[in-house]
Amino acid sequence: MTTPSPPGETRAITVVVADDQRVVRDGLVTILSSMAGINVAGTAQDGAEAVSLTQQADVDVVLMDLRMPGLDGIEATRLLRASRPGTAVVALTTYTDEDLILAALQAGATGYLTKNARPADIRRALEAAVAGQTVLAPEAHARLLTAASRQPPAGQQLPDGLSPREGEILALAAEGLSNTEIAARAYISESTVKTHINRIFAKTGSRDRAQAIAYAHRHNITPPDSQARQTVHNQGGQDLLGHDMP
Repeated sequence: MTTPSPPGETRAITVVVADDQRVVRDGLVTILSSMAGINVAGTAQDGAEAVSLTQQADVDVVLMDLRMPGLDGIEATRLLRASRPGTAVVALTTYTDEDLILAALQAGATGYLTKNARPADIRRALEAAVAGQTVLAPEAHARLLTAASRQPPAGQQLPDGLSPREGEILALAAEGLSNTEIAARAYISESTVKTHINRIFAKTGSRDRAQAIAYAHRHNITPPDSQARQTVHNQGGQDLLGHDMP
């Protein structure tokens, strides 16, 4: 439990650090413990432990990694916000792809930082979270602006409930790009690409990547600048289907 502050003094912000890497947890504890007005209540190596700790202490903020084994940070955030709405969550992760950012925010996170954040940035995010405000890393903010401005090609209605992002991923796969190349082009992680590919398979009724590529060509799902590159691929006789499966 947090020790009450004397009258007239601001109560310390009580924090739980959740990360599956011990060196990261220990480093964050060292940084936070050096800050006046910050009290580290405990550390967790996965989402389930983070949720459990918030039930045992009066925690203001959980500094939450998102990619953890077992219960990941997204689901832990969702459970924590449902059971302890007075406890805020600030995501602290290596990844800045828009799908992960949106998932974290939709789960209830009130901040999103990357692991190269400065101590001052972490403190500001914790204070903002306690005040009910949101702080986003510049990279996360830029990704959200890009997502908000992205529109499907004029006049193109994507079939079978494909989202604009799924249409983009499918179009890149149809160009012959591997998952790694798609991740680099779309500024997302390779695991996110695989998730999109699996959803595309389900929505289009495709059993494999070859069927999905055929579907894309049948429905003319292509990036706006892809026509010239497609012509070169076809004339060169290159195999568009021999890339890594999700």
